[in-house]
Amino acid sequence: MPSFNKILIANRGEIACRVIRTAQDLGFRTVAVYSQADTEARHVQLADEAVCIGPAPVGQSYLKAEAILEAARRTGADAVHPGYGFLSENAEFARACEAAGIVFIGPGVEAIHLMGSKRLSKLAMLEAGVPCIPGYEGAEQDDATLAREAERIGYPLMIKASAGGGGRGMRLVHESSELLAQLKTARSEALNAFGSDELILERAVIQPRHVEIQVFGDHHGNIVYLGERDCSVQRRHQKVIEEAPCPVLTPELRQAMGEAAVKAAARVNYVGAGTVEFLLDASGAFYFLEMNTRLQVEHPVTELVTGQDLVAWQIRVAEGQPLPLQQEEITLRGHAIEVRLYAEDAGNGFLPQTGEVLRWEPQLLDGVRIDHGLVEGQAVTPFYDPMLAKVIAYGATRDEARRKLVRAVEDCVLLGVKGNQRFLANLLKHPEFAAGKATTVFIGEHFAGDPSLRPQAPQPAELALAATLLYQASANARAHQGGLAGWRNAGSAPWRFVLHDGEQKHTLEMDVLEPGAQPKLLARLGEAVIALQQIAADGRWLVAEVDGIRRRIAYHQLGERVWLYGENGNLELRDVTHEPAGAQNGAGSGTVKAPMDGAIVDVLVSEGTRVSKGQLLLVLEAMKMEHPLKAGVDGVIRRVQVSKGEQVKSRQLLVEVEAEEA
Repeated sequence: MPSFNKILIANRGEIACRVIRTAQDLGFRTVAVYSQADTEARHVQLADEAVCIGPAPVGQSYLKAEAILEAARRTGADAVHPGYGFLSENAEFARACEAAGIVFIGPGVEAIHLMGSKRLSKLAMLEAGVPCIPGYEGAEQDDATLAREAERIGYPLMIKASAGGGGRGMRLVHESSELLAQLKTARSEALNAFGSDELILERAVIQPRHVEIQVFGDHHGNIVYLGERDCSVQRRHQKVIEEAPCPVLTPELRQAMGEAAVKAAARVNYVGAGTVEFLLDASGAFYFLEMNTRLQVEHPVTELVTGQDLVAWQIRVAEGQPLPLQQEEITLRGHAIEVRLYAEDAGNGFLPQTGEVLRWEPQLLDGVRIDHGLVEGQAVTPFYDPMLAKVIAYGATRDEARRKLVRAVEDCVLLGVKGNQRFLANLLKHPEFAAGKATTVFIGEHFAGDPSLRPQAPQPAELALAATLLYQASANARAHQGGLAGWRNAGSAPWRFVLHDGEQKHTLEMDVLEPGAQPKLLARLGEAVIALQQIAADGRWLVAEVDGIRRRIAYHQLGERVWLYGENGNLELRDVTHEPAGAQNGAGSGTVKAPMDGAIVDVLVSEGTRVSKGQLLLVLEAMKMEHPLKAGVDGVIRRVQVSKGEQVKSRQLLVEVEAEEA
């Protein structure tokens, strides 16, 4: 059987750090690979050795199989762990590892190839007797055939890209008049995303749960299942919350689904970690969805309820060892829930965020695990998926795990880049989720009106705290210059601050009641009056008394800019009190700025073009998504500052529109 001593992790971010940890615990040497954008990344720092494999774009680095194999050759790595994403389900990469004499820590080439096609895998599952959703998975792909099969299946139905996942190439069709247009869109998306426009059709299962079974096989013909995970809470077919066990599964249903998953894995002689995904309807009927031939993002919840290290299982199986446990030895204890921390603005259409991580300080509680790839000072770039970390909580009961996770998410300090903590915490607190009733339509039907999905203005207390820090910095500077801290020529005159939060301006006045190292202040913002006293500030944590209540707030301060960890996560404020009037462009000023770092993929206007408010001007690509940028006013294009293909920075001025009124 194969033996190896040094493992190259062909991935980045939290999963690379996760694999490195277990590999080193088992005594293996580790090699990280990284792009030029990830030079200072955490996985690079944790590994024993690291090799740069190319520029930032994934096609020139993390998806470049020959560069990864060359890194293995140069470092003497005799095994590769692919993590998830990138090349983890690429049969050709697995074959190339095998040809190079490198152990691929994953399933065999044939299993990857077969299960990578929704059409072929569904045919195989039907042969194996695994329950499948009625549909069409034939080779004939012309419109007439698909339309005829759609009538046979009945509406509503799902169109799915055979080669992919993640919601791309997937469309829900309610009636026949929509079919041809949706087929065209699905084909185009599938071809662009996966290089294949092959589709399948399936009857739509209304309001199902998404339940997946963790399976494991070895080289000795043993296959077991390690319970299930409920991944029903999704947004645009992307998982948001995962938990184990599923709140509604009975022991009998768990066994039936587990045995069906083992049957699916046995059909392809499966070796290593895999996940068989099912849709579960309200009646208890379940249907095969797909099989993922890799470690899942959500594997930690299974680890917590089984007490097993699944990466250690992967490595031991790849060495040729038998599975550590037989089916009857696998037990589930307690409950675990996981959420994914993303660099995105949930209140602004989940717009991905880029920038420098100024503060990263997750607060660990008993039973809380945080898998991440973050270090302070690193850049969150537009080149990769915006997931930063996974926050997982374990408890004796589901509600204990949920309650711990709410606190862990709310206390996850991230400054410099906006995260989705408020969105996640509100989901976890929602009565429908707390009761264990959430299905795949939960967010759309029960959560659409949540405040986390709309822009939120800073709280008056948050603005007052920022002004307190700015006041004290100014007072300290005066003291160092030989003046009196907080002294003014007109002693009774209040301090005035104008703070910008993005494009919004907030004005407040501050009365200094008692200057000094722990000043007492009174802030006024419109009708709000807030009494404050700064107790201590060490550059990371501000301790202040706000209206008689002592609070501890994470912050970062650089000159006239203050970042606070507020009620909605990262809050960035800039003191523009002394800037000349008109220096700032408001939201309707006609300026179009880049919402994040990225690349301009299309410029649709030129100087002199007349445009209407809401008209598409440019398209920015970042984090594997395209973002339309539109005119904020009616007018004429005065300047176009960028061209197609150009890389731009966040807040960079792209287009100026001269408003019609001017």
